[in-house]
This record gives sequence, structure tokens and C-alpha cells, in this order.
Amino acid sequence: MIALDTNVLVRLVLQDDETQARAAERLVVKARREQTHLFVADVVWCELVWVLTRRAGLSRDDIAAALDQLLRTELIVVAAPAVIERSLAAYRKGKGDFADYLVREQARAIDAGDVVTFDRALKGEDGFRVI
Repeated sequence: MIALDTNVLVRLVLQDDETQARAAERLVVKARREQTHLFVADVVWCELVWVLTRRAGLSRDDIAAALDQLLRTELIVVAAPAVIERSLAAYRKGKGDFADYLVREQARAIDAGDVVTFDRALKGEDGFRVI
């Protein structure tokens, strides 16, 4: 198994640096050929969404579609698939950032209560308590 850094996924999604994008694609092709899984850590998903939002200016729908596509890649492995999927579903329709929903879903997975936050955008969202 190979762990991927955020910048590799950014190049795959944005194709904004031809040399790095081709190198990332070669890595995926080789992994597919050798049946090597590609691990994507939770923090990498958060960083990827941040880059796609803040640096690339992609819409929430486009970002969600890109994450869906990556998650459907049979070689991609995540620590807790159901947590990532629920986080992405909430991100699609919610007002918060992907990281907010990931924190909430991780908290729920360990039976924690609401996520306490100062983020007013999350007011009224299930699982958050704005203070």
C-alpha cells in the first residue's frame, strides 16, 4: 500500500501541472497494474477540499463529484469509508466545510456528543452546537 499526499490528488483532479499530473497518473496506472492500494488519510481529504475550494475556486458540486470519483476508484483505501461517505453527503447539502462534517462523523463514530464550535455557518446543523 502507498499513502498519497494531498498534492498528488490535487494534480490528478486539477491537471494544472502537466509534469506532475502525468507522474501522478503513472503512479495510479502502476498501482492498478500491480494491484497496490492507495491510502488517503482523512487530513488529505480535508486539505484536498480546501485547495479545490480556496485555490482552484471549484464549486461545492464539482468538489463533491471529484471526491466521489476518487472514492469510487477501486484502489483508494480510507481508514473509515462510511465516515468519509457520510461526511461527503453532508458536505454536498450543508453549509459547513468538509472538515466540519468529517469531525462530526468521527465524533459520532465514537459516540461523542455534539461538536462544539464558534462557526456560525453550522448553526442549526444536526450534530453541532454553536457557542
